[in-house]
Amino acid sequence: MKINTIEKEQFDAFAKKHKYRNYYQTSTYASIMSNFNYEISYIGIYNEEDKLIGTSLLLLQNAFMKNKIAYAPRGILFDFTEKKDTLELVEALKNDLGRKGILSLRIDPAIPITIRDCKGNIINVNNEANVIMKNLKEAGFSYKGQNLYFETEKPRWEAISLLQKDIREIYKTFDKRCRNKINKAIKCGIEVYRDDEKDITQLYDFIKRKEKKPFKYYKTICDQFAENADVFYVKLNTEQFVINSKKLYEEEFDKNEKISKKFQEQAQKKESKKELFNQKVISDKLLNIYKSNLIFATNVLKENPNGLIIGGGINIIYDNAAFMITEGYDPKYVNLNSNYLLKWRMLCSYKAEKLKYFNLNAITGNFDKKNKYAKLNEMKLGFNCAVTEYIGEYDIILNNFKYNIYKNLNKK
Repeated sequence: MKINTIEKEQFDAFAKKHKYRNYYQTSTYASIMSNFNYEISYIGIYNEEDKLIGTSLLLLQNAFMKNKIAYAPRGILFDFTEKKDTLELVEALKNDLGRKGILSLRIDPAIPITIRDCKGNIINVNNEANVIMKNLKEAGFSYKGQNLYFETEKPRWEAISLLQKDIREIYKTFDKRCRNKINKAIKCGIEVYRDDEKDITQLYDFIKRKEKKPFKYYKTICDQFAENADVFYVKLNTEQFVINSKKLYEEEFDKNEKISKKFQEQAQKKESKKELFNQKVISDKLLNIYKSNLIFATNVLKENPNGLIIGGGINIIYDNAAFMITEGYDPKYVNLNSNYLLKWRMLCSYKAEKLKYFNLNAITGNFDKKNKYAKLNEMKLGFNCAVTEYIGEYDIILNNFKYNIYKNLNKK
């Protein structure tokens, strides 16, 4: 087995047909990362008959002098089920890459271990996964472990909404809280639209609140993926926001008045009185909330008579599926649940376009309600998503001597 540098056209031709293909292993993604201090390399893995049997995009970073460290995002695209081939691959990596000054390699293949339901119950197992993980270990890769959170370069757990059923049937499968929040967002005057210009200037103001990546990163994604990149915006219709807030307040005010009247009429009936008292307490609380919301909505309308952008998200389309790259929103309007409606409108759009599924990106592998990321899980899994658990991240040292020098230099 040997490894050669190949042209991006040859790499793309092989990669797009591989069983575990993904958008990270594309020359488009390579073009994006070349703008951020990464050197790009495409490697081809050949067997003894000189047949191409594997490939990978490598992102290279300078370590010291002319030596580099490498990362194969969601790669290598290779059949790791054969132990002999995996062992030979490692030797080839050391011989061909290690001697060229690549000190170490990190991989995190898009190979699933399990598919789970939204509650974390296993519904399907990849029988190859345990064999692959065993072979990687025996070949000398060190394993980061089956982590539950975000300890690795790419998430080990992802939430995926399948789009095969009728859109109404899909909606019915959502968690009740999810449906309620979608409806609340609609009633508050939230609107979602796709920006054909793919202008992320306003959107980045919301994204940067939680992401460390620069504006240029997301702009480059939209430019490079071009027609396969989608930018969605969430807009608050401020006039409708006031109308709906006023309607909720007036409806609750009338209800509160009726409860008060009944309370006075049935003053002698203890059981009814207690029940009505509890209803009155609840209604009073709601009335105060709706009154505050109406005042807030009125002020927002005065300042933004033409509406207000409060969030949005970026997706890319690859292999007949949509992938959420990032999303963001104005925390001042978090109670309007715009992020729920955003995902629902995206999902409806992609269903109409006959895509296979919508990947909502990372969640945690801890399905406990006490999990510190429980709200993240609740939001995404509320869409009745399936969960993909990947094998995780592996590292291997390709040149021990130089890598030890690199480590010592880093310590200093």
